[in-house]
Amino acid sequence: MLVSSKELLLDAQKNGYAVGAFNTNNLEITHAIIAAAEAQRAPVLVQVSAGAIKYAGIDFLSLIVQTHAHRARVPVAIHLDHGPDFETVMLCLRFGFTSIMRDASKLPFEQNVAEIRKVVEAAHALGVPVEAELGRIAGAEEHVVVSEREKTMTDPDEAAQLVDLSGCDFLAVSIGNAHGFYKGEPDLDFDRLKAIRDKVSVPLVLHGASGIPDHQIRTAVGLGICKINIDTEIRHAFTQSVRQTLAEKPEEIDPRKVLSPSIAAMQAVVERKIELFGSQGKG
Repeated sequence: MLVSSKELLLDAQKNGYAVGAFNTNNLEITHAIIAAAEAQRAPVLVQVSAGAIKYAGIDFLSLIVQTHAHRARVPVAIHLDHGPDFETVMLCLRFGFTSIMRDASKLPFEQNVAEIRKVVEAAHALGVPVEAELGRIAGAEEHVVVSEREKTMTDPDEAAQLVDLSGCDFLAVSIGNAHGFYKGEPDLDFDRLKAIRDKVSVPLVLHGASGIPDHQIRTAVGLGICKINIDTEIRHAFTQSVRQTLAEKPEEIDPRKVLSPSIAAMQAVVERKIELFGSQGKG
C-alpha cells in the first residue's frame, strides 16, 4: 500500500526501530526492495534521487514504484532523496511522491531554513511530509560533494532552531557518516546524536549508512535514528551479481537471465538491513 512516510517514521520513533530507505534507479532494484519488504513484513521508503530521475525519467520511475506500492502487502512510501531545488520538489509532488527531502544543507543556515520553509508550505498543502538536512555529510551523493576539510557536523542548537523555524517533519544529521563506502571504520559521534535527540522532537535520519558496522547502527537506532538510507550496498550487490553471471556465462545475451540473479542479490542486502534496523514484522 502506498502511504506517507510520516506515519512510518512516527511509529518507528514511538517503538524504537528504524525504517529502511532504499534507493532505486530501475525496475530490478524496485523489485528487490519490495520483495524484501514483503518477505520481512516491513515498512519501507523507496527513494528516488535527481540522478535517478534524469536516468530513468520521472514518469517511468514513479509509475514503477507506485505500481509496486499499490500492490504491496506492506506500507511503502516513495521519497525524493536529496532534492536539489524547488523545481524538482514540485515535479515529484505532481507525480505522486508521498515524501520529500529538500537538501539545502550546503547553504548558510538562514537560507537553509528559508528553502525548507518554502517546500514545507507546498508539500504540507498536499499532506506530504518534508525531510531537511543540517550539517555537511562527507563523500559524494549525486550533486552533493563535500571534502573532508569542508565537512561540518550538525550543531544540536541549530538543529532545534531549524526544525522550529522551518516546520520540517524529519531531520537528517551529520555525525561522522559519509556517502559511499568508507575508507576504514567510521566513527560516529554518538554524544552529538544524543544531544541532538534531546533538543529535537522530530524523527532523525541517518544518511550514508552503507558500510557502517552493525553495532554502530544499533547504537544509532537506540539513540533516536528512525530512518536509515542505503544505496551503495545495493548498487554493489547488483553489479557484482551481473559481473559474476557474465563471467560464468559469457555467451548469455538474454538480459532477463543476466539481471534476474541480481534481484535476488539485492533482495538479500535489503532483508539483512531490515533485520538490522529492527523493522521486520512492523508492516
